[in-house]
Parts: sequence; C-alpha cells; structure tokens
Amino acid sequence: MVSGGARAVARCDALAVQPFSDSAEGLTRTYLSPAYHAAQEQITAWMAEAGMTVWRDAAANLIGRYEGREPGARALVIGSHIDSVRNAGAYDGPLGVMLGIEAVAALAASDVRLPFAIEVYAFGDEEGSRFPAAMLTSRAVAGTLDPATLDVADRDGVRLGDLLDLAAYPSARREAGEILGYLEAHIEQGPVLEAEGLALGTVTGIAAQLRFEIGLCGTAGHAGTTAMALRRDAVAGMAEMVLAAEEVATAGPADLVATVGVVEVPSGAANVIAGRSRFTLDVRAGDAAVRDRAAEDILRRFRGIAGRRDLGLSVRQVHDLPASPCDPALMDLLDAATAEAGHRPFRLVSGAGHDAMIMAALCPTAMLFLRCRGGVSHNPVEHVEPADAEAALAVMSGFIRLLGAKCDA
Repeated sequence: MVSGGARAVARCDALAVQPFSDSAEGLTRTYLSPAYHAAQEQITAWMAEAGMTVWRDAAANLIGRYEGREPGARALVIGSHIDSVRNAGAYDGPLGVMLGIEAVAALAASDVRLPFAIEVYAFGDEEGSRFPAAMLTSRAVAGTLDPATLDVADRDGVRLGDLLDLAAYPSARREAGEILGYLEAHIEQGPVLEAEGLALGTVTGIAAQLRFEIGLCGTAGHAGTTAMALRRDAVAGMAEMVLAAEEVATAGPADLVATVGVVEVPSGAANVIAGRSRFTLDVRAGDAAVRDRAAEDILRRFRGIAGRRDLGLSVRQVHDLPASPCDPALMDLLDAATAEAGHRPFRLVSGAGHDAMIMAALCPTAMLFLRCRGGVSHNPVEHVEPADAEAALAVMSGFIRLLGAKCDA
C-alpha cells in the first residue's frame, strides 16, 4: 500500500509533465496558463476524493474545505503554490498542497472532525514567473493587495485583466475572524537540513529582503590603445563591487546573504572598455537590522570603489520586504509534533520568500521545511525522498491533532 507521503511525491511528479506543464521540455507552469488550469482540474479531483468541498476564488486560487464539527467554523489553512518558475523542479510549492490533501484524507478516512475546519489552498502566483509581480493571489487572500498592482501584462502582451475580472479580484480576501492559522510545508531550498542529517525543520521566520539596481558610468575606450592607468572601466568596477558584497556577507552571521544575480554591459564588445554596467544586489537576513547594516556597509564600499575608480554610481532600491517571523505558539506545536513523530526538533530561518510571509498579515503562521537533495530548487534535478514526505505528513497530522486539543481545552 502506498503511503500518503509517497503518494504526495508521486502526484507532484505526475504534475511535472504535459498537460500540466506549458513546455514539453521540463516543467514550466505559469499563472492562468492552460497548464495551470489543467493542474487545477486534476487537483480538484484529488481534493474531492479526500473529502473536501472545492471551489475557485476570484484570484483563481483553488480551495478545498474539510468541515469541522460545526458548520462554518474557523479554518486552519494549509497551503502553498502550484505555479512554477521556468524549467522548474516538481516539488517547490505543489508538495505542500499535496501534503495538505493527504492530511485531510487521513482525517476523512478515520471520520475525524475537529473544532476547526481545514482549508487547503493552492495559490496561483507565488513565483511571479508570468506577470511582473509575485504573490498576487496570496496578497488578495490576506487583504494586502494594491489593486494598481493588477495592471500588468506578460511578455506576450496578454494583460491580467484579459484573463480575470480585476474588479472582483480583491474579493478573494478573507477576514481574520475566519482563519485560525496558516501552515505551509515546503522544501527547504537550501542545504542546512541535509547537512544536519535531518528530514525536517521548523521555520522561525522568513528573512528580510532588500534589493537594489546598481548602475556604473565610466568611459568607453579602445581595448588596445588605452593605458590601464587611464581607464574608467565600468566592468572592472562592477567586478570589485561584486567581491565587496560577497566579503561583507561572508563576514556576517550565517543567515546573512548577499547576491548579485544579474549583470549587464550595454553595448559591450570584446575590444571595447565598458563605459557602462548595471547589476542587481540582493541582501537578506533573518533580522532586518542585520540586513540593513550589511546593505549600508556594502553600499558604502561601492561608493568608495566608484570614487577611487572615478566612476559615476547610481543606486535604486527596488524591493524591501520586512522579516516575517512565524508564530511562537505554532512553532512550539510543530516542534512537539516533530518529537512525537520520532524526529529531533530543529529550527531554521527561511532565506527564500513564501506565501506564508504574506499570510502573516492575516493570521498566525507556521512553516515546516523538508530536506531536499543538495539544497537544490528551481531546477529540474530538485529531489525529495518519499520517506521525508511521509515524515512531514506525520508531523503535520500531529500538529493538527495538537492544535485541535488546544482549541478544545
């Protein structure tokens, strides 16, 4: 007999190919694409089979509800996202949804009803891989969505308003009185659990994030005739800045990271000294003060490098997400359920953003991380062991039972 954890993994694998992928080569499932709708249809069937009533809200989130002892009771939301990046792995997002379905299926099979309902949410736009905005659907649910954000188009010129009623979109909002809490199971997307030899970890919070666009202006010149001492090389300056950012982050606490993910050299050529360069800087830490001090130090070094190299420097902040701590009481319940399931409780920070950070504006949140091979995600080689998924399911079921007992007390 296939275990619930193994079935959750197998279902993620089944959703990683056409018609559930926009691409015949690898998994790409973007918000509101044909593959997205096909995946929703399949997940609807799995939710109904598990004993849930299923519907789709105005933001095209898919929701399955397993009623509590009393109709209309507040709900514990278990959720994650079903959209993906381009050329993705199978488990980033969907595994949390599949485990939520399995947790409900186990309750229904034993005819167990709780002092609260359970709603499994399959969010639609966590990655932001189609439209130039991310987490639109969870922001709609949490009530933090700026309607102006919905005025977007994809790379083919298709507008979000061509696909959904934007006036109705905010009606996906839930009220705080309806929701007891939020639980999200997700692959770690990092190597910590694997290094610790652990299958699972309780997330303490999601790191604060800052992102900048940096521009450098020097003087373009001939690669063969301009003496080194006379150069105002925008690429050399950028290279020194990249290493400066790495140096600051490496010297900080373990959860401090700095990343240059995009570099551009407009009008670059093999025989031309670059007159301009652009790059991004992403700085994250579990504590906003740590993040901010690191960012200030990095930018101070950038200014020093630009001054010494006689380069013009522009800095534009494009992203600022505060840290999102998980609820202490729910973390304690996750730790207790982990211990009951025979695993060592372990806590860690999430360096990546998740729908949980958005839902924190609506209700208390908790996250359970699963080990993934090599810490690799957003990649076709993403891998989760079925045994680890089974362990996660046991912890989630224990968490639900402990929360029920707490509500009954």
